[in-house]
Amino acid sequence: MKERALIVDDDAELLGILKKYLENHGLEVITAANGAEALAAAPSGKPDIIITDVEMPRMDGLTLCRRVKDNKVLSDIPVIIMTGKKISEADQVHGYGCGADDYVVKPFSYPVLLAKAKAMLRRAARGKKKTDVMKAGVLELNLEGRTIKLKGKPVKLTSKEFDLLHTLVSKPGKVLSLNSLLEAVWGYNTADYNDPHTVEVHVSNLRRKIGTFGKRIQAVPGHGYKFD
Repeated sequence: MKERALIVDDDAELLGILKKYLENHGLEVITAANGAEALAAAPSGKPDIIITDVEMPRMDGLTLCRRVKDNKVLSDIPVIIMTGKKISEADQVHGYGCGADDYVVKPFSYPVLLAKAKAMLRRAARGKKKTDVMKAGVLELNLEGRTIKLKGKPVKLTSKEFDLLHTLVSKPGKVLSLNSLLEAVWGYNTADYNDPHTVEVHVSNLRRKIGTFGKRIQAVPGHGYKFD
């Protein structure tokens, strides 16, 4: 299975060139024009690495980096920052403080960027304790195929229902707030959108589809939900 990069830049021409270059060198690529789009795309796109510009409308690259690293689901994804100017030591310290793993300065060498990305992907792969199948009692989640089985029988879920179930099952016994679920599953910036009804409706639909097993998804009034 190919590793996937999320490239973020408001320069459409550069975005297209980078996409083609990385695809020609064995990576799958998804793109976004700014940090807000990237944050929305990441939960379902499931990138293995993010390569982002700094100065963009709506949400800049450093804010995106910080939001990714603060997100319980996305925090392990390495981030390379592309900057259009020579950066000072103070800028680098600030960037690393936001969670950046490395920098490249435009105009940069595409082979060097590729080498940096592949080195990070190797380190991330060594650090991952990821299995293709997650089990919780009679529930079996296939993380690669994004399918589930209950007592060996397939159950059809929407993409968001799968992400919601996976997020909850990944943190057994931990109460996940409505805001953290909105960020992890939907990629929303909860400063702009924090309607709890979105989560509640999806939890209700998910419980209905998984029958009695749905009782393990417990509401914690005033806080959120947990999988027990």
